[in-house]
Amino acid sequence: MIKKTLGRTGLQVTQLGYGSMGLRGPRTWGMRVVNDEAADAFLNRVLYSGINFIDTAPDYGLSEERIGKYIGGRRKEYHLATKCGCVYAQHDDHLEIDHVWKKDVIQRNLETSLKRLQTDFVDLLQFHGGDAETLQREGLIELLLSFRKQGLVRFIGASSSMPNLPGLIALNVFDTFQIPYSCLAPQHRDQITQAAESGAGIILRGGVAQGGPDAEIQRPALNDVWSGAKLDEVLPANMSRAELILRYTVTHPHCHTTIVGTCNAEHLAENLAAAARGPLPAELHAEIAERVAASLAALPP
Repeated sequence: MIKKTLGRTGLQVTQLGYGSMGLRGPRTWGMRVVNDEAADAFLNRVLYSGINFIDTAPDYGLSEERIGKYIGGRRKEYHLATKCGCVYAQHDDHLEIDHVWKKDVIQRNLETSLKRLQTDFVDLLQFHGGDAETLQREGLIELLLSFRKQGLVRFIGASSSMPNLPGLIALNVFDTFQIPYSCLAPQHRDQITQAAESGAGIILRGGVAQGGPDAEIQRPALNDVWSGAKLDEVLPANMSRAELILRYTVTHPHCHTTIVGTCNAEHLAENLAAAARGPLPAELHAEIAERVAASLAALPP
């Protein structure tokens, strides 16, 4: 398993991490539903595979609770990241979520997360969105720093995207940034570099683009980029579409870890094998980038 240093944190993280949104359980959203037995088996499979970075959030349904229940006893084997700013309510048929930037929300999120995760601390607490002005005005950055002084969190970060990302990077207070990126959605490429050059660790989400055109749940917008770029023409004969997408993501020189969410053992094995093969050849990477740029430019605004 390839490991990278997560920026100034110094944490050695596997380049393939695990995003636990898929463990959210029933009555939330989406098509996949994972029962307790399957969640138990899969989380332990993730750790046995060698993955040592797990990302979750309070508003991912049962995700935090399941992590604490099923692998809380293996806490020393993985780095644990969660988020804050999350307001959520479980209804009979769906999970309602929102993000609110107030101290009481942040405090409650951390207290609840620690209890659910069955741990005394998290390695990384991330703002689940937000903009620099609001986080500063509400005193929330200072609040997270106080959590760090208390030993409740080791590092602080932000999960963000445009247009808020540049302002957050400019604050120069975050140890990590979680940013969306793949060959089918490369818009944050330069911001990733900017964040990394500030010393922050980089966590990429969406790094396998939900599997691309072969995904169980189809994403028409991503499929349009793939087809517009005619990527099947450059897909090597012995490589799946998902492997090409994932290896393109880890080719970014500042990809410290990319969190891929799945509850399918076969997909996990495929992702592990793809990540182990490392970056794409330079010529193939450049060809994909050129084709995708042209495809995105041709899409209607």
